[in-house]
Amino acid sequence: MTPGALQAQARRWLAQGRRAIEVQILSHHGSTPREAGTRMVVAEDAVLGTVGGGHLEWRAIAAARERLRQTPLAPTDLDLPLGPALGQCCGGRIVLRLQPLSEASLADWPVPPPRFFLQLHGAGHVGRATAKLLADIDCHVQWIDARENEFPALTGAEPPHIERVCADTPEAEVALAPPGAFFLVMTHRHDLDERVTEAVLRRGDAGFCGLIGSATKRARFLRRFEERGLPGDVLARMTCPIGLAGITGKEPAVLALAVVAQLLCLPARRPAAASP
Repeated sequence: MTPGALQAQARRWLAQGRRAIEVQILSHHGSTPREAGTRMVVAEDAVLGTVGGGHLEWRAIAAARERLRQTPLAPTDLDLPLGPALGQCCGGRIVLRLQPLSEASLADWPVPPPRFFLQLHGAGHVGRATAKLLADIDCHVQWIDARENEFPALTGAEPPHIERVCADTPEAEVALAPPGAFFLVMTHRHDLDERVTEAVLRRGDAGFCGLIGSATKRARFLRRFEERGLPGDVLARMTCPIGLAGITGKEPAVLALAVVAQLLCLPARRPAAASP
């Protein structure tokens, strides 16, 4: 669950009058499973988010539910050395703040900008598998296809950071992405792949331009782009085939996993304009 999705669900709980405790990592020192600012929300029968799992999280959930049984609910800090107190190998120290979930606490809850802004072109098998993996990644995605019926049926539970865009001319959407955006091109037609990829390369400021396909497809596209006047340094920015090296297999889920892993290895780009 991304920080934005976690905050949105916590806000829904608050609107429903559901009593809950916000657990925040107030500070951390040494080796710890999560960093300061990480939050989790605990109700009697459900938990949103994570502060790192393991015995630390079990202890935090138990303490939060104990607070829910108290009146009035008062903020409490827990200072936990992970080794001596919890038997974890991390060896660091974490201070947790437990406080009632409220409008004031939510207003104080900063949501970091996304890791990257991605235009995902194509809602076919690999596109759908990629969007599924990105549902729990802190990023902002414009998922673009000309075929509205290719997107999965809406259920009402779609992550807010993945925006569906049905466009008659997907290549025109390229110009609307912020500087430094990542692009994945995996449409249902090679001629459309070509138009979208060329639009990305002509921008000159993409953080990543990834095109699904083989070495043969890469060579064919590069030759055509070169004939249209694109210089060699621009052509070198196109990545094709895509996917992290060492992950083999052509099944859509495997390809999607390799591609998302590749995106996460890239230098983080956090454009403020991409906030959902």
